[in-house]
Order: sequence, then C-alpha cells, then structure tokens
Amino acid sequence: MVKRILLSIVMLMLIAYLAIAITAFNRKPADQTCRDMELVIKDTAYAGFITKEEVKGILQNKGIYPIGKKMGRISTKSLERELSKHPLIDEAECYKTPSGKVCVEVTQRIPILRVMSSNGQNYYLDNKGTVMPPEAKCVAHRVIVTGNVEKSFAMKDLYKFGVFLHNNKFWDAQIEQIHVLPDQNIELVPRVGDHLVYLGKLENFEDKLARLKEFYKKRTQPGRLEQIFAYQSRIQQPDYLYKTRVVDK
Repeated sequence: MVKRILLSIVMLMLIAYLAIAITAFNRKPADQTCRDMELVIKDTAYAGFITKEEVKGILQNKGIYPIGKKMGRISTKSLERELSKHPLIDEAECYKTPSGKVCVEVTQRIPILRVMSSNGQNYYLDNKGTVMPPEAKCVAHRVIVTGNVEKSFAMKDLYKFGVFLHNNKFWDAQIEQIHVLPDQNIELVPRVGDHLVYLGKLENFEDKLARLKEFYKKRTQPGRLEQIFAYQSRIQQPDYLYKTRVVDK
C-alpha cells in the first residue's frame, strides 16, 4: 500500500515536471527578437537552382526577412507562402525555436530530363511532370530529349520514363539521350559505344529494358558490340526490340 502511494506521488511529480518543461520550452516571449535564420536547401546533389542568397533576397524584397524582427510578429506561414511561389521551389517549411531562431527548409524541384525539341522548345522536366525554365542552373547531368517532342507528350509519357531512369542506377548510367521520332517511337543513345537502341513505343518499357539488360550481360565476351537494333518487320512490329546483331572483331 505504501509502495503504491509512493509510486503515485513520483508519477504525479514526473507529470508536473514534464508539464512545466514543455510549457517553458514552447514559451515564445512576444518581445524576443529573432537573432538568426538557419537555412537548409535540400536536393543540392541533383539541382543547384536556389542559393541561400536568393532565398534571403526573396524574403527581404517582400519585407518579411525575420532577423531583427520580434518573434511574435513573424509569421512562418507567410515565409512558406512567399518561398513556395518561386517556380524552382517545390516546398518550403519554416518554424521557430525557443532560442530566438527561425529555421527554413527549402526543397527544390528535381529535374530529370532536359528537352530540346525540334520545334524550338527548350526546358527541363521535373519528377512530377511539370515544366521548368531552361535558365535553371542544373548542376547534375540530365538525360537530353531531342526530336519531335510535343510538350503534352513530354509531360504525360516521357516524364514517367525519365523518373524510371532517374531511380534506376544502371539505366541512368547507360542512357545519355532520348530521341523521339515523328510517330512517337523512341530511340536511345547510350553513353558508351556507337550503337542505337530502338525502343519503339513507351508502353512496357520496363520489360523491354529488363530483357535488353540481360542481353548486355550475355554479350560481355571478347568482341565489340557495334549495333543493337530492331529489324524484324519494324514497320509491322515496331516494338520488337530484341533482334540484335553483334559484330566481333
């Protein structure tokens, strides 16, 4: 009985301590001044579009740069809203700390394809299938798309193929260029070698590339892979990719 009473007292003291600690931690005096802004820009390995100076400039131009302002007058929602308006920012998250600091995390849009169409259009395509301006400063090498590329086709079909390449280490390292033919059949230009891969329509591209990968594995013997191409009734069966010719020298 005594043990239960003591245990209850200890539990009540612990709960009281936690309540006081949480209250103290979350207390943000209205007259406290923001002394610092911690800025984190994510995804810099794939995109170098936004710099810390640019983010600072956006907030200063809107008159909402937090340093020097009273913490009670800083709206993190306003910071997020203004930063999210930028065409190269995918998401912004802002929060305050009890020490008088505002933290800002910016997630950039990730380019997966660089489109240079024969109709003169030039832009990046991100991993959500939306268009990014060509002046974006992409620091990573992206697969180039050339040929007869309509923007609707790029945003609806090509971006799915681009996401697959981006997430697949083997094919991302293999493919340098995607060429779109007038009938929307696809040719691939590998980074290594002097051959082309005729993929045909984008339907079932994962299955096609899986079988092509097996072909590559089987052809690692002495000799040079000069050409890989589809030719068995190409007009009648344009998706028949897997007839090959290997020239050994």
